[in-house]
Parts: sequence; structure tokens; C-alpha cells
Amino acid sequence: FFFLFLGVFVFTRTALATTTTQHRSTTVIPYHSYIQTLSHTNKYRVMAKGVPKKVKKGTPPPVDKLLKPAIGVALALVAYQFMRGLGSGIARISLINEVELREVLYGDSTSGSSSSSNNNYVVLCQSEESTAPISSVFQDAYKEKSTTATIFRVMDCQATIPSTGKSVVEEFQIDMKQRPTIFVSGPTLPKPTQVPEKHLKTGTMLNKYLRAKLEKHAVKIETTQDLRTKCLSKDVCALLLKGGKKAPSHIKDAVSKLLKEYPDVTLASVDTSVLYVLHLEEYLPEFQKDTARFVVFRKVSGSMQTTSDGGGRLITSMTAADHASYGPMSNAVAQVLQKTATMQKLSSLPQIKTRTKKLEESERAKRQRKAEQKKRQAESSSSSSSSSSSGGAGGGSGDGDDMKEERRRERERRRAEHNAAHNVKPKTPEEIAEMERKRRERMEQEAAKWNVAPDDAPPPEGDAGGSYTFDEDDYDDEEENYVVVEDVVDSDQDDEDVIDLD
Repeated sequence: FFFLFLGVFVFTRTALATTTTQHRSTTVIPYHSYIQTLSHTNKYRVMAKGVPKKVKKGTPPPVDKLLKPAIGVALALVAYQFMRGLGSGIARISLINEVELREVLYGDSTSGSSSSSNNNYVVLCQSEESTAPISSVFQDAYKEKSTTATIFRVMDCQATIPSTGKSVVEEFQIDMKQRPTIFVSGPTLPKPTQVPEKHLKTGTMLNKYLRAKLEKHAVKIETTQDLRTKCLSKDVCALLLKGGKKAPSHIKDAVSKLLKEYPDVTLASVDTSVLYVLHLEEYLPEFQKDTARFVVFRKVSGSMQTTSDGGGRLITSMTAADHASYGPMSNAVAQVLQKTATMQKLSSLPQIKTRTKKLEESERAKRQRKAEQKKRQAESSSSSSSSSSSGGAGGGSGDGDDMKEERRRERERRRAEHNAAHNVKPKTPEEIAEMERKRRERMEQEAAKWNVAPDDAPPPEGDAGGSYTFDEDDYDDEEENYVVVEDVVDSDQDDEDVIDLD
């Protein structure tokens, strides 16, 4: 601004000096002669009405006297643009500094600090010999600087890098015909990417492109494959079920805060106004337009690569926030990370379907069945508690089936307490079968000992010992071959025969 003011001042001063010199060289006319000439001119002007007046051509200003002010103005403008570029604070990348080059182009951080490795770079390609000013779009974007952890630099992209022997233009296919030539690099990009020309009209448009390209944002879910690969396969994933195409401002702010607060948690979003999440929405409040819902998934086991026998199947669980705002959403994610949340295990993985009236009706039917089931369970529990209380009071009016069920539950409770107190482990089916086999063997042995055949039963085949019948005629002759049976006479029972089986 100083040089511009100086040029304008010199130009004005020179012009005034030229006008003054010309005025001084003019011949001085007396006053009475001037009046006489003026009246004479008016007289002939009235007489020659309708005759065009002859205009006297003026002499052009001398060029040599205006040349110096013009040069001063031009130098002032050049100096202003140069000072503007110096005052922007944008540093230039040196091709000799290999550490900075590798960090900008390849994302390698050798300084050991975590902050430098997470930086995003916006680089303007401009030669050191160029006299053109720095792009105004680039400078405006640098002044706004709406993206976090973004560093603006200037670099000679056509110069050969000593370490690689190639220039940036050759290695990363940068189009130098596009003006201004700007590329971005960072941890979210695999390699330096040139900014398209449609985003280089204003600094605001460039910053908008940088936010979309460099900043972390929620993953958009549109298919079942997207949901499984981008969300459910992760250890912890948060899913925002939007109630419309565009989320409200407070939801956007909450998502931005969650992305900064939990950088290791994957955050995804799905538009449930046109899509339906099967096997998930039945556990959530019913869909309402423009009302968002928020759930957090935690992987239980398995992965997407399943074996032929069905092993390793992906199993996940979920918990839902009370309502979609920053506080409940942040608390839900924190509780899942700390493993203190109450998780609902999903029997089937969620699927993305197109929202139709048929799906909505089936969801309502499921909700109705669950509500009726809970109602029946509540009624049965209340009736059992009332019957047990009436039986304890001695009324005896309880139902017999309810009493049997109550006694069975009491036995199971006591059995469980006994097993826990004495460290009794439940027996396996093999052990139970072995115990049953041994029990049957013992029963057969005891039956063989105590089984006495009747008198009229035929002798069993293959019995070597046979069975003998006592005969009074043969008793005296073959006494030594039989067991002696003594008649024991009891004083109280004279007619009773007692047999000594031993």
C-alpha cells in the first residue's frame, strides 16, 4: 500500500506540474479585448444559426512527461503483490530437505512425534524463478484454514528431487496445465492427489474440498455388504439410523464430536427413510420421520471369512442409546468400550432392505407378539407369587398344578445350592450310562442269589446240580447224601417247623 500511494502521488504531482507549465507559457490577453472578442463572437453565432461550429483540435500531452509516473505506478503494483506473497506466511519446501519431502509426499514421519505424522499437506506447485504472485485462491484458503491439522506449502513440482531422480510431476502424474496447480497429501490418502479444477474457483470451495477429502467422517451405508465389511466386522462400531436424507445440525455436531473423541471407533450412518435394517429395528423404537436412532455394535466372535463347515461365523451384539444426542451417544460408546454396557446378542446379522409397507407391517407384528409374550410372562409370575403367598397363609385354596410346580422349583433350588456347597459337578452322559450298567449287573446278581423255584417248576435245562425233593422213604438210606434237617420244637409253637437254611 505504501508503494501504491507513492506511485499515485508522483503521477499526480507530475501532471499538475505539466499543466502549470503550459498555463504559464500562454499569452496574457487584456480584459477589455476579451470582452470585445466575446461580444463579437456571440453576434456572429446568432447570425450563423444552424451552421456547425468548427472545433479546434487540442494538442496531446507530452508522452515523455507522463512516462515516469506510469513506471512508478507499475513498480508500486509489482511491489504490492510481492509484499503480499511474503506476508502470507506460506513457507516453501526445499528439495534438499529429504525428511520434509518424505513426510509431505509419502507420509513418513522420522521425527518421532505423533502430531507430524497426522498432518495433512496442501501444496501449491510454483517454480522458484516464477515472478507470478501466489494464487489468491490458495491464499484465501490458507487464511480461512477451516480444516484441522492442515499445513499449506509452496513447492517446485517440476524440479528433480535428488534422492529419487524424478520430479513430483513425473512420479505422481500432476497436470501442470491446470492453474493453479494444487495437490493434497495426508494419512487418509494413499498418495498425493491433485485438486480438480472445479474446486479451485474460490478459497471457500477449496476448503470445502479439503474437509471432504482429508477429515474423517461417518461411513455411508447403502447395502448389506457395506454394513458387514465397514461396520459389523469391526471390534466396535457405532451406527446412526437417520430419519431423513439430511441430518439436523445438532446430529452433525454430535457426530463431529464423536469422531474427534473416539478416533479408533468406526462411525457409520444409514438413511432409514428409504432403507430398512432387518433384524435390528425390531429392537429399537419404531421409525419416525426426521427422528434419528443410535446403536453401538461389539463383535462377539467370528469374522467374514467362514469355513466350509460353518465355523467362524460372525456373531455380534448391540446396545442402543436412549435418544440421539451427543450426551447419550457418547455414553453408549464409552460403556461399550469399557465393557459395562448391557449388550443384546443378535441371533441373525442385520441386513439392509428397501423400506416397504410389507416390512413395516411385519415389524409391527413382531413388536405386538413380543409385547403379548411379556404380558403373559408378567401375568404368570404374578399369579404364581399370589398362589404361593396364599398357600403359605394356610388357606389351601391354591391350584394343585401350581403347588407341584412350586415344589419342583424348590427342589431344583435346593439341589443347586447343595451342588454349589459341595462342589458337585454334573455327570456326563457316558458316566450316567456306566452307572446304569453297573446297577443292572448288581440287580441280576442279587436276583440270582435270592431266587427260589417253586415245587412244581420243571428243572432248568443245563443245570448240573439239579434240584432235589426230600422223600421220607429214601431219607434213612441216603442220609449222608442230603442235608440234615432237624426238627426244632419250640415251647410256644409246637407244630411249627423251622428250617435252617444255612
